[in-house]
Amino acid sequence: MLRSMYAGISGMQNFQTKLDVIGNNIANVNTAGFKKGRVTFQDMMSQTTSGAQGATAERGGINPTQVGLGSQLGSIDNIQTQGFRQTTNNPLDLALQGDGMFALQGNGTTYYTRAGNFYLDDEGSIVNPDGYYLVGEDGAYPISIPDNAQSFSIQTNGTVNYVDAAGDTQEAGQIGVANFSNPSGLEKSGSSLFLNSENAGYTGLVVPEEDGAAQIISGSLEMSNVDLSEEFTEMITAQRGFQANTRIITTSDEILQELVNLKR
Repeated sequence: MLRSMYAGISGMQNFQTKLDVIGNNIANVNTAGFKKGRVTFQDMMSQTTSGAQGATAERGGINPTQVGLGSQLGSIDNIQTQGFRQTTNNPLDLALQGDGMFALQGNGTTYYTRAGNFYLDDEGSIVNPDGYYLVGEDGAYPISIPDNAQSFSIQTNGTVNYVDAAGDTQEAGQIGVANFSNPSGLEKSGSSLFLNSENAGYTGLVVPEEDGAAQIISGSLEMSNVDLSEEFTEMITAQRGFQANTRIITTSDEILQELVNLKR
């Protein structure tokens, strides 16, 4: 069989994966805290028909002769760039401006997210849509606001203040920001949540605006970092790449047909 046919198959598989990632990016264009994916390719092993030879006194050196055997998936990266900020004027909508993630605690597991749409549960605790508690900078949770509070506010350094029944300002806690040396190493867990991994480089919870951590913007949401114009361009490129690889298979099949017809 022709090597080009198998090379075409590998190209089709890779471009299909690229289209899958692009489709997921576009589907989440309006998802709060979503981070887009990016696919990279690598060439597969090559078959060496003749090796390289060094120069001698009689002649110069010779380069190796190799035939590539297709492509393979290199990586699917999580691009952790800042998403655009949407103003909502809801005090429990929190956007991170800078590096870091919110830490959440639920079902005995710590999750991390950039999606800042939080709510108060029936006990006044700050939770995400799945009911996971927002974690403070000291690792304590939940951060709760009493039922008799007249109002509350969240500062850029994560401090949660409320006005009690007597009209005095009290502090309910301080929101923490989780820092990672390699946030792209986090594992997606669904629901705009991430899990820590061995390659994420978790450095701990810090106070917002300190040690290079992000500041918290109340009344805003960080939306996805998906650029539709970029995704549509990549989609066209992937589609044409897929079509070109199908042509490789078609052409290889025609060559095989010609070989079969030689005996007639």
